Amino acid sequence: MLYVLLILAVLIAGILIVASTKPNTVHYERSSVINAPPEKIVPHLIDFHKWEAWSPWDKLEPDMKRSYSGAANGVGAKYAWEGKKKAGAGSMAITEVNSHGVKVDLRFIKPWKAECIARFHFTPQPNGTDVRWSMDGPNTFMGKVFGLFMNMDKLVGKDFEIGLAGLKTAVEKG
Repeated sequence: MLYVLLILAVLIAGILIVASTKPNTVHYERSSVINAPPEKIVPHLIDFHKWEAWSPWDKLEPDMKRSYSGAANGVGAKYAWEGKKKAGAGSMAITEVNSHGVKVDLRFIKPWKAECIARFHFTPQPNGTDVRWSMDGPNTFMGKVFGLFMNMDKLVGKDFEIGLAGLKTAVEKG
């Protein structure tokens, strides 16, 4: 029994040591070409009411509690959500809108607290606009441990890919 406890303690210590070597920040990013100019894409990003049509997280819990405040759209627009199961809770605020993209202040409350910056960056292409969706934020110690067992880039990236596909459909449909 003592050997089992010793092995378990060494295993836990090893996990904690490896986790402590992980970066203190995270960066997730995906992109997609949307067959439209930026001025046709921006309205779908700066009005949080329009996110329900394409956001992968809005589809997790269609009946989650949502609230909107601040400006109707653009800089100062705010959105908060509170799910009962999968969506967690948090808030977003549009902090910057220009010809190169949109910046969103993102604050998670549940299942864990984190403050991140999400950006939608536009790059003109011959057939439309390359929209790059990125998110940067802190990598907490628990996030580092979780990241040893789950590929967070793949997990978040999948949601970004679904969201960009939904955004592409919403924009191109008009």
